[in-house]
Amino acid sequence: MAQTDAPEADATTGLYFALNDMDAQVANVLLVGGAPALAATQAKNLAIYADDRSTASRDLERATVAEAGNAAAEQELALVLDRIGQYEALAADAMLASQQAHSAGGRPPAAAVGYLRQATDLMQASILPSVESLAEVGASRLDGAYQRGRTAALTGIVCAIVVGLLLAATLITLQLYFAVRFRRLLNPALATATVLVLVFAAVTAGRLGAESGQLKVAKQDAFGSIQALGLARAVSYDANADESRYLADPGRAAQYQQAFLSKSQQIANVGPVTISGYDAALAADIKAYQRDNADVRFGGYLGAEFRNITFPGERQAAVATLLAFQRYERDDRTLRALANGSPTAAVGYDTGTAPSQSDGAFNQYDAALSSVIAINSAAFTTAVTEGENGTATRYLALTALVGLLVAALTYAGVRARLGEYR
Repeated sequence: MAQTDAPEADATTGLYFALNDMDAQVANVLLVGGAPALAATQAKNLAIYADDRSTASRDLERATVAEAGNAAAEQELALVLDRIGQYEALAADAMLASQQAHSAGGRPPAAAVGYLRQATDLMQASILPSVESLAEVGASRLDGAYQRGRTAALTGIVCAIVVGLLLAATLITLQLYFAVRFRRLLNPALATATVLVLVFAAVTAGRLGAESGQLKVAKQDAFGSIQALGLARAVSYDANADESRYLADPGRAAQYQQAFLSKSQQIANVGPVTISGYDAALAADIKAYQRDNADVRFGGYLGAEFRNITFPGERQAAVATLLAFQRYERDDRTLRALANGSPTAAVGYDTGTAPSQSDGAFNQYDAALSSVIAINSAAFTTAVTEGENGTATRYLALTALVGLLVAALTYAGVRARLGEYR
């Protein structure tokens, strides 16, 4: 499971995040445009875009290797690769058109906005759905491996107990026979073999039970959260990009505002509300949780995480993430209010990285979210390592050694009684 299915699922989730962030950075580049005061911000956005391209390329390669032999997945990945090439061409055209004609502090030129629309539509309607479907296939395969592992462990426990009891019963029957036939109440060798069989069967069953527990920790407790939080991070970056698209493309402002709300609901679903009612609904759900940690009313990816808190420090980190997300959502309303009065001020607020500005609040939220992912990733690695140690070669060698020892003791016990018979 850890060697194949988990890396595959991780690769597609990473690819989903990198592609989302690529599109976010294109929107940011167009939004900043030629404003001299924001030149450093534009350079940073371009650098992040380049890093995202490299990450997407690596994750696409990892996914291709993981899906080798799966014809349908290989075909889908080939289509994704082709569409990413089309997207990058449109993104390059958008950024070039923006650099050539964008005045400082003004709206992006119509040509740049046109290319941005085409690039974003291709990403949202074609590329991301394909990657998401591949991620679901990887997750399904991981679920299958988990279930097979749990079944194998349970079967092993039953076999260890049944074989151990049958062998012990055979040895006890043999001892009773010798007691009656030779009038010896105790056969030390056979008694020792019987105890050894029972102890080893119990130890084996306990070990297999522990391995089954590590499978649960790795897949259900840790990787389940990693996957949900990884998707939350990818969707968060796309929502952040919707703010930039909202400012850069007034013709689609309503569409991008609704897209931001939809993605907010994916992250933390608070029920059917408008964007103006989201903050109050989220605040009510947070207060309910703070009163009773068992009362998780919000859904979405964060809701899935709060229903799966397992490891030391995870609850505190998750709460910090939820509160940082709440602050970021409130800053979004400030941004939209500024856009109605001063688009230039809204651009500065949107791209500003101070704690009191939109990107600053987003960075704090992203850092908090990353810390929860790190806690679960460390737990996943530990569980996988301990689970793999449970099936180490030295344990198989110990099983063989115990088997030989039981056989030797049985032979010695039988031979002693037969010697008396002669």
